[in-house]
Amino acid sequence: MADETGDVVASVPRPRFASIYTDGDDQTEAVRIHDFVYQSHGATCAYLVATPAGNVLVNTGLPHEAHRHKRLFAAAAPGPITHIVITQGHFDHIGGVNVLREPATEIVAHRDFGKLQDYQKRFAGFRMPRNLVFFAPLIHKAIESLSAAAERNETHPSLDVTPTVLVDDHHAFEVGGVRFELHAVPGGETTDSVVVWLPQHRIAFISTMLGPLFPHFPNLVTLRGDFMRSALDYLDSLARLRALEPELLVTGHYQPIRGREAIARALADLRDAVRHVHDATVDGMNEGKDVHTLMREVTLPPHVNVGQGYGKVSWSVRAIWEHYQGWFHYDSTTSLYPVPARALHGELAALAGGAKALVAAAERHLDADRPVEALHLLEIALAGEPADVGALRASLRAHECLLVKSGGENFWEWGWLTHQLREIRAALDAARGAAS
Repeated sequence: MADETGDVVASVPRPRFASIYTDGDDQTEAVRIHDFVYQSHGATCAYLVATPAGNVLVNTGLPHEAHRHKRLFAAAAPGPITHIVITQGHFDHIGGVNVLREPATEIVAHRDFGKLQDYQKRFAGFRMPRNLVFFAPLIHKAIESLSAAAERNETHPSLDVTPTVLVDDHHAFEVGGVRFELHAVPGGETTDSVVVWLPQHRIAFISTMLGPLFPHFPNLVTLRGDFMRSALDYLDSLARLRALEPELLVTGHYQPIRGREAIARALADLRDAVRHVHDATVDGMNEGKDVHTLMREVTLPPHVNVGQGYGKVSWSVRAIWEHYQGWFHYDSTTSLYPVPARALHGELAALAGGAKALVAAAERHLDADRPVEALHLLEIALAGEPADVGALRASLRAHECLLVKSGGENFWEWGWLTHQLREIRAALDAARGAAS
């Protein structure tokens, strides 16, 4: 294991989803994924369905991607934009709406779209620092693009979007002989999620309804913070998608999935994975097992072929537990009161004999490949002596160990650990500078 001068981060593969930081940057033409369907890459891809009577857009990406999408689509399939369909109200789906819309364009979204926008605006101050941990490259690009657009007098991208058509459970329209059906899937990433279904061609645009990686276990709640999702609502929405029996599945990222049988198998694996984790968690709760025991014990059946590059089973176990039973785990009276354990960490550090004794104990855990146990002790040590070089070095080692163990598979875990490593290195440099 390298020390603080080693480049452990560089030695761990970047998770696949980290490609969103640069997806589309070098794209020079729209990708034709079907006879009349074009893809423009981005943090979440935008799609254009070309018809003789006009074109329909599905999602519009982030603000800084809007003008690129517009240019690529105009070159691939010139024509009026009759509709923009928003598959969900996250910012990476709606950032280009006001650039790509035309005076007569219908903006179609689910009726819950406004609720999600209100939620995102209400918690903007809380969520932005958290989003920066994971999405700083995209956020900086978006800010820079707003300034650049203003300098060029281009249409100003905006996240203030007002749909002209709101749909409930089901909605349909036709353009140029192509029928578009919208099916609500509130168990997706957001309660305003919809699937865009082209029944004549058996094409389903699902965007990130099932998450940005397919087929991967869902995130029932992300590390940055979101509404907690219901596993059973996810399964209900998944059943609705499976009933369509699509032959082309167009997701929010990467290439579409082709073939009715291959899609059906992947969707069945997702169903079996989430159903198993849900039921095993509920069974364990009824048997009296605590949440941490279940986070360790509940795993995917070996026959289920899904990844954990976005959501993790152990995190979903906790989400399921707390979705049903809330934040009080019947394990400590202290949970009832606004005095967290860390409020006593400084005192505990002194009682333990100071940072040096705690670091020695933590290093024994590290030598035995128990980095999480080591971090529990190091958090106490650093509460008592925040600039202790030994504690910071050991904390760096623990985080490096966890990053190596992760293999870079999960985007959120990788993002958090690399963020923590940057923070600890900065604190270590400051502590050394102060001591010199």
